[in-house]
Amino acid sequence: MTKAAVIGSGFSGLAAACTLAREGFDVTVLEKNSSPGGRARKFETQGFMFDMGPSWYWMPDVFESFFNAFNKKTSDYYSLVRLDPSYRVFYSKDDVWDIPAGVPALCEFFERIEPGSSVNLLRFLEEGQYKYEVGMQKLVYKPGLSITELMDAGLLKGMLKLHVFQSMSAYVRKYFNDQRLIQLLEFPVLFLGAAPKNTPALYSLMNYADMSLGTWYPQGGMYKIIEGMVSLAESLGVKFRFNATVEQIVVHDKMVEGLIVNGKQENYTYIVAGADYHHVEQKLLPAEHRKYDEEYWDDRKLAPSSLIYYVGLNKKLNKLQHHNLFFDADFNKHADQIYDNPAWPEKPLFYVSCPSKTDSTVAPEGHENLFILMPSAPGLIDTEGVQKRFFQHTIDRIEALTGESIREHIVYFRSYGPSNFIQDYNAFKGNAYGLANTLMQTANLKPSIVNKKVKNLFYTGQLTVPGPGVPPSLISGQVVAQHIINEHKKSRKREFA
Repeated sequence: MTKAAVIGSGFSGLAAACTLAREGFDVTVLEKNSSPGGRARKFETQGFMFDMGPSWYWMPDVFESFFNAFNKKTSDYYSLVRLDPSYRVFYSKDDVWDIPAGVPALCEFFERIEPGSSVNLLRFLEEGQYKYEVGMQKLVYKPGLSITELMDAGLLKGMLKLHVFQSMSAYVRKYFNDQRLIQLLEFPVLFLGAAPKNTPALYSLMNYADMSLGTWYPQGGMYKIIEGMVSLAESLGVKFRFNATVEQIVVHDKMVEGLIVNGKQENYTYIVAGADYHHVEQKLLPAEHRKYDEEYWDDRKLAPSSLIYYVGLNKKLNKLQHHNLFFDADFNKHADQIYDNPAWPEKPLFYVSCPSKTDSTVAPEGHENLFILMPSAPGLIDTEGVQKRFFQHTIDRIEALTGESIREHIVYFRSYGPSNFIQDYNAFKGNAYGLANTLMQTANLKPSIVNKKVKNLFYTGQLTVPGPGVPPSLISGQVVAQHIINEHKKSRKREFA
């Protein structure tokens, strides 16, 4: 059997491992941490279960498609519930919106806010659906190796309908006037790595994913997806090794000869780097075999990093939903301090997940589980003082906007910032989400999944195609694995020719 090593057990690494194993490869996943999942790990303490990273379950079709490729269903591994309302938005103490699930209810809601806007919402979502379907069928499953991948007749014919050269900011304002509606529709791109004014309107497909396909939750937490993927991988023969730190990639004659893992060399025919792309290339690979240099990486536009707080309360909260967006601050100013003039924000927007509203298993009875996330610019230096300062700031705002006491009911607290992302994941500049989805970092303009200087080394994850987020990471692993499978078949044909 052909041996393949996958470095990292995040969504992309697990997807690659499963896809290669299905084709008969002997796959070993090497994970530096003590458990699988990468940024989607979990931890448990004092009766609380905290998902450490992703908390939004959007684009359910991508997850279903992944498991279907192995004649499985998501329901074989976890149970999904659609959230209604999808999320709550705080604009002020007296201006709080519950965003309903389903397009008919959304139309009624928009109409109450801005008379006549329901017709525009339907058109906006119809255009988003077109972009989503084109993206799923013709874009995101491409390896991004050549511009010719985009030379599809149907794709080129409908290029103008994708609004690639129009900004998200201008696009949304064509349809809506109410600033709160505009902010609501712009928020999904906040995590894509650029301000709405610099994000192609192509990404209104995220609004379709949000509002039409819905916001879901896997009972037991997001880590249930990781558990399902690990179970699938093991059923396919994938081997997992934890606390296995890859220290060096050994290259001979333009081929990876082996990996130095915990001080010892191990040999593999193919290597899939699901760990941080920059770390693998700039720290593990000899300089003469790197495709990119540090200047290239410094020029990349990154999606945000984050300050995250895991909080356990000994009381129930009445004023929060499962997902909560705190938009009582200047959206544009915070975006500027993330993307254009990087700095710790003066008054940040932030997000609070309270999964115990939906799932009684993630907190003790009568308690609440809070996950607080504040987007921040990558590359900032966080200290214990910085982390504590913004925690106090967010708690003050939550208490003021909800009218509920929180601070005196905290029984568990843990903070997590850019320095932790670097320590745990070797994250480039402490990024949390990967590479920004700007026009000049789309498709074949992203860091490549291949390195022509090293023929059997491949990359997957959020710093390459198709981009940041859980569904794109799942797709990324499948894309790189299929490319390896195709290349392996070609090499076998040449051997026997």
